[in-house]
Amino acid sequence: MFQFTTLSEESTKQLAERIGQLLQANDVLTLDGDLGAGKTTFTKGLASGLDVKRTVNSPTFTIVKQYRGRLPLFHMDVYRLEDSEEDIGFDDYFDSEGVTVIEWSRFIEEFLPSERLRIYIEKTGDDKRLITLTPYGSRFERLCEEIKS
Repeated sequence: MFQFTTLSEESTKQLAERIGQLLQANDVLTLDGDLGAGKTTFTKGLASGLDVKRTVNSPTFTIVKQYRGRLPLFHMDVYRLEDSEEDIGFDDYFDSEGVTVIEWSRFIEEFLPSERLRIYIEKTGDDKRLITLTPYGSRFERLCEEIKS
């Protein structure tokens, strides 16, 4: 487990951008935290690190949005799938040549790949965030070590 404290929206985006620069095809990141914790802000930083030029916003009503960059970015918000058994073809995204970021991932836990990076954002002040990265698999352990250094 790796923890980072950010003191502003901009520093949260900068941490996420650094992570985005290190991502590779087929990487899956889960992004959880309370409403207003900064999940979409974090995703905007990831997108920047992937050289996405379009404006990133929450896919709440569409469940999945796709963006073009150095790698395709699949941004999912699965909040509406709470208490649902529905599989919307998650493996098609996870096994693509892109990066998948899933907000509210706890609602689809049974569909998640075993190797992934879990990101939990906790609001600890007006602009202050505690961001916890939990790597599942050696690829993400190496990625977290690189971010830490």
